[in-house]
Amino acid sequence: MDLLTFEPIAKSMLWGGARLPDFLGVPLPTPEGGPVGEAWVLSDVEGSQSRVAAGPHRGRTFRELIAEFPRELFGDAAPADGKFPLLLKFIDARQELSVQVHPDDGAAVAHKGPGHRGKTEAWVVLEAAPDSRIYAGFRPGVTAADFHAAMAAGTTPDTLHSFIPRPGDVVFLEAGTVHAIGANVLLFEVQQTSDITYRLYDWNRTDAKTGRPRELHVGRGLACANFAAGPCHPVTGTPSPGGRESLIDCEHFTLSRTVTSGATLANAACRVLVVAAGRGTLNGLAVGPGATVLVPACVGEVVIVADETLTLLDCGLGTP
Repeated sequence: MDLLTFEPIAKSMLWGGARLPDFLGVPLPTPEGGPVGEAWVLSDVEGSQSRVAAGPHRGRTFRELIAEFPRELFGDAAPADGKFPLLLKFIDARQELSVQVHPDDGAAVAHKGPGHRGKTEAWVVLEAAPDSRIYAGFRPGVTAADFHAAMAAGTTPDTLHSFIPRPGDVVFLEAGTVHAIGANVLLFEVQQTSDITYRLYDWNRTDAKTGRPRELHVGRGLACANFAAGPCHPVTGTPSPGGRESLIDCEHFTLSRTVTSGATLANAACRVLVVAAGRGTLNGLAVGPGATVLVPACVGEVVIVADETLTLLDCGLGTP
């Protein structure tokens, strides 16, 4: 078992743009033919399972490899349910995403049944326009009653904390955080393996395919929303030697960022390295912006050679 790469899965969204094929350097056709809002670069979601892009396992699903090679992939930390617990994707928001919220694990099981996970996630901003915004959490003092009133008045965004994103900003969104990505933002997302989203507000727009507004999920969304959390600000990382910056360490995943012109990473656990910028090689595998490489636990080290300075996002499995 060596380093693994996967074929991106394109998702057409009415708010999507045109940057992801160029950023990832691959065509991203969608069955619908619409704008590509998301590219799922590592997924074990039912119905959208990643397939290996190259090497002796080319064409096989990630789920098949997990079933056949659990120890090689995970060492002693193989997931009990045989499913990879993380979903990694890139998002190109030409328009605003809906104001939305995701359930935690308990609410996901209650709403969808056994085997479903909640959705805690993190974003790394890659590109943003000067007037872009990120909406994350409520403004101080906003209550459930305030939010109900704002939804009725069509002023939902006014209740949310927002800020102008800058490339490099990292935002950690625990399940229950009401949020939205604003227009003209390109970002990377790591999240729990879940596709449960409850829309609370959709900017009063209509879906061109149907001529009608998209469905909202106000009841279930408000039941999941955490009104006590307040504003969600960009993460302040913790620097460590070798250009590594620790960003997030939660029960579901870890996230760090390394800026390097060349290094050797010791490895003893399953991790995923994502290239945010730069070009080079990982154990001889050529990588560029958007490259997503799964490092199995059995791979003892990763030798990084940079043709130009590499910015690597390092995603690991959390410890419940």
